[in-house]
Amino acid sequence: MVAMTVQPQLRKKPGPPATGKGTPVQVRLQPNILADVDAWIDQQPDPKPSRPEAVRRLATEGLISWGVRDPAKNA
Repeated sequence: MVAMTVQPQLRKKPGPPATGKGTPVQVRLQPNILADVDAWIDQQPDPKPSRPEAVRRLATEGLISWGVRDPAKNA
């Protein structure tokens, strides 16, 4: 008799594949700021960005407008 090994099935995580780049940051937003972010998302063309993507884009735009980030490095 031959013993068989059962391989556990791995579950796929939802969302895009992880890049392994960047530092995760958790931010707590007050309801009025979150409403502003959601309103900005509603103004964006389809496909609309997720909340995390919206926060990344808004942070990048803010840093560029303040002269902290070079617009050429907008990636």
